[in-house]
Formats: sequence, C-alpha cells, structure tokens
Amino acid sequence: MFPGILSRLSDKWFNPKIEKNMNRFEFNNLVIQHADSLKLYARNFTKEQDDANDLVQDTLLKAVTYFKNFREGTNLKGWLYTIMKNTFINNYRRITKLNSFLTKEKEISPSHLLVSAAYNGGENKFVMEDITSTLNSLADEYYIPFTMYFEGYKYHEISDHLDIPIGTVKTRIHMARKAMKKRLSTYKHRSN
Repeated sequence: MFPGILSRLSDKWFNPKIEKNMNRFEFNNLVIQHADSLKLYARNFTKEQDDANDLVQDTLLKAVTYFKNFREGTNLKGWLYTIMKNTFINNYRRITKLNSFLTKEKEISPSHLLVSAAYNGGENKFVMEDITSTLNSLADEYYIPFTMYFEGYKYHEISDHLDIPIGTVKTRIHMARKAMKKRLSTYKHRSN
C-alpha cells in the first residue's frame, strides 16, 4: 500500500546507518546482530561446521578490532562479508603454502632413502653371518691376536700370551682389520 514507507523501514531494518558518534559498544552490538547471517555465509566457504564457526569468530574479532576503519554510510553486512571472504582467502593461502613446504620436506631423495629406511631385524642376522665368515677365513696368526684384542686384551697381554713382540701383535691386528674391511666393503656406506 505504502511502498515508500516499506522500503524505508526495510532499509533501516536490514542496513542500519552507523551514526557518526557511535561508540565501540554500539558498533559491537550491530556486528553481533549479523552473526547468524555470517554463519550461513561461512558455510559457502567451508564444509565443516566447526571451521565455519572459526571463520565467523575470526571475522567478528577483526570487525570489532578494526571498527575505526568502518566508514559511515557503508553497508555493514557487506563490510563483514568482505572481511570474512578476505580472512578465508588469507587462511587458505597460508595453509596451502604450509602444506607445499611440508610436502617438499617429506620427499626423500634416493641418497637419503638408505639413511631413513628402517632395516629388517633378519637382515642383521645375514650381516653377522658375513662378519663371522670373514673372521673365520683369517689365518690363525691374524685371527687369534685380532679376536683377543676385540675381546678387550691389551697389546702387551696378547704379546705375552702368544710370546711374540708387541710390534708384531699390532701389525697382525692391523692386517686382520684391513683384510676384513676389504671383504666386508659392501657394508661400507651402510649406517644403522
């Protein structure tokens, strides 16, 4: 009946004008009135209700924090929607950047794969068999001084027990190490 009056009422109802001398408390009340419509709008950006609630909370916090930036005569609801959209975009970019960084860190080059790979306990059995086989293949003149040294005997104790000079003991132990190192060279670059 009175289209001019209805349009004025709806404008006032849906888009309240911000008075020039409005204080923070009044502004906060106006912002809170839009919380339900912000929740519906947030569902356009996120699939989860909790994420939508977080987005609304971030939007409300930013609106209240930066209320001095709001211009008189501006559509408050549109301003809040813009804050929400920008907040979502910034969060999305930050998460995307973080995920791309983490993906690069998780990629393992072939040279680092050996270090990061877990070894099977059964593999150690084969390694020990190779070491024992190599040790048993040593001649007795190298085997005995080497095993005594490995068991913790001092050079002079080995020398006294075998009745040979200390220099000879050191040479035989060195030669045994060298022979074993050569036979077990396949394990040279392996680290546990």
